Parts: sequence; C-alpha cells; structure tokens
Amino acid sequence: MATNSADVVTLPQISFDPAEHRSSQVRQDVYKQSGVDTAEADAGLTHIINRVQGTWPKQGMGRVVLPIGYFANVIELDGIGIAICTDGVGSKTIIATMMNKYDTIGLDCVAMNVNDMICVGAKPVSLVDYIAVDKVDAAMLDAIGAGLCEGAKAAEISISGGETAQLKDIVNGFDLVGMAVGRVDLDKVISGRNVAEGDVVIGVRSSGVHSNGLSLARRAFFEHQKFRVDQYIDELQTTLGEELLRPTDIYVREAMDILQKVNGVKALVNITSDGLLNLTRVEAKVGFEIDRLIEPHPVFELIKRYADVEDSEMFEVFNMGIGFCYVVDPNAVTQTISILESYGRKAQRIGYAVSDPDQHVRIHERQLLGRRKTFRNEGRVIRKAG
Repeated sequence: MATNSADVVTLPQISFDPAEHRSSQVRQDVYKQSGVDTAEADAGLTHIINRVQGTWPKQGMGRVVLPIGYFANVIELDGIGIAICTDGVGSKTIIATMMNKYDTIGLDCVAMNVNDMICVGAKPVSLVDYIAVDKVDAAMLDAIGAGLCEGAKAAEISISGGETAQLKDIVNGFDLVGMAVGRVDLDKVISGRNVAEGDVVIGVRSSGVHSNGLSLARRAFFEHQKFRVDQYIDELQTTLGEELLRPTDIYVREAMDILQKVNGVKALVNITSDGLLNLTRVEAKVGFEIDRLIEPHPVFELIKRYADVEDSEMFEVFNMGIGFCYVVDPNAVTQTISILESYGRKAQRIGYAVSDPDQHVRIHERQLLGRRKTFRNEGRVIRKAG
C-alpha cells in the first residue's frame, strides 16, 4: 500500500462510458482543427506496428528487446544492447521561421531524442540529423548546425552525420528530425516493469512548452488573438516568440548520474505529447496518483485562455511544467532529488504508483482522471492528500 503522505482508500473499477468518449472526441477535434489529428495518427500507427513487428528476428543478432510503445527500443548486438530512437521538433520550426532565428532549434532536436533514449537506461552516444527545406539558405543551415552542436555538447554525444534535402514541392519552410543511438547493458534495460504500488513519482520542472503542442499554441496566440511574434507579454516577461522558442531541456547528465548512483530507480519518463499520461507507458500494470503538481509556467494558462480549452485538453497536449519524471522506490527519493538539484533542476515528489490494471492517471488538484490518451474531469477526488 502507498504510505507516502497520502490517505489511501480502495480504487474502484472505472470505465469510460460512451458519453465520456464523445466528450473526449470533441476535445480531439479541437486539436485536429489546429492541424494535429491524433486519433487518425494512432490508427495508422497500429497498422505500422503490426507490419514492422513481422521483421523482427526471433533471437540472436538484431533481436528487438522491447515492445513498440516505450520511448526508445533496444536491439541486441553481440551481447550488447544498442538503443535507438528518432524524433523531430514538429511545428516549432514555424516559430523559428517567424522569428528568423534558427540557432536553438537544433538543440531541441537533440533533446527530443536523447530524453527519450535515457528512458530505457541507455547512455546516448551519437545522433544523425535530417533537414528538409523548401529552399537552401546557408546562414539558416549554419545556425541550425550550431544548435545541434550545442545540444550535442549538453548531452555529451557526437553528431556523426546527416542529410539535407531540398524539397520545395513538398516542404513549406523546413523540417528537422534526428535519430540517436546509445548503449545499455542488456541486463540494465529499463521499461518500468518493476514499478509497484507505493513507488514515488518525482517530477522535474520543464523549461516551458518544449517541443510539443506548438500547433495549438500558435492557434491560440496568432490566429485567435492576432499577436505578433515580437510582442512583449507581461505575464511571460519576454516576447511571445522567445517564450515559444525556448529550448527543450536536456536531462541526460543527471539521469546518467542517478542511474549510476541510486538504487531503486524503477522508470524514467519523458513528458512530451500526452503529458503525464506518458507515465502509463511503463510495462507494469499500475496507475498513478498525482497529488502535488509543479506550478505550470504562465504560458500554459495563456494558451488555455486564448485557445478556450479545458484543463483536460491542456494536460493531454502539454507537459504543463513537468518535463521529465523518475519513478523510484520510496527509499530513493531523497538521493534522487538531491542529485537533480545539484544539476540545477527544480524537482519534487508529485505522486505515487497504485495497483491498477487499467493504468489510470489521476491529477488531484485539477480533478482529472486519465486513461490511455485522454483525460476527463472526474468531479471528485477518490484519494486525498494527507
């Protein structure tokens, strides 16, 4: 049973009825109107997964260690685990173009990949990038390269190659994607399989929006409010463009230190799209009670207000101030937070794991109950903080 500062009562069996599903679909349609159709993407991904798993060798060289769906995967190569992952920066490139500022977007590309890779316990080693442009601009490419190198230095990796494609008939502006490789001992691969009831969730504060949800953010600020990218916003204490272009934090160094020094680390979770619902990617059949949120950055409240969306959608789309999570044994909490703070991170206990085969995430403060990829307003709190 969980004993970490909470009065726990029995969690009832919960299912979403059709009306709740329709409400969720309405929220998906709001994001879809911003240009992101998550439901269709999930349907297409299911088909891809069914096909690509047929390519997996049953054993030996190239054996795929983890199922698809975690943050990265690991393949076996001569008894060594090689971690691989790929990700891009999405429509954050549009903000860079609007500002004519390209020297940080490469850092985002590195962050999106290495922050996923450390979730399997791997040390990132190298990254290759792919830049697709509608037209070549040498100064822009040089600035992107500078950001990639700054990110590589922060993550302690190399940039070992890449590709630039001129696709004026396909691309409007530019797209930036990376693919990272790393190393992990096969007996040290992490997938959250050992997470158990009572384990503690530690949240690490994000730098801001990071690189997810920019389609909805752009709609809120530039379509609904007609703000300028260089407009100074008092609540943000900076211009809107600078806030939205703020680089994604890179969490590699402290994660490697924690994995080396702390016993009882059960899972590492990158909080990207799907927000805190990413916690349920862990292999164990557990749910999570979030009873002490990190205060979200002011930009999130502005997006909510100007996009006219509910808390439920905000927590589905954005990190809401929590960029990364560790799930650890209760005895490992103090040491883990101490290491994070030594790297300048703001970190705190935000919740705990509970036995739950349906893998719900409950956010007490906002009275939200989440399952799979959606939150709904619960209207009540089953478990109260002590």
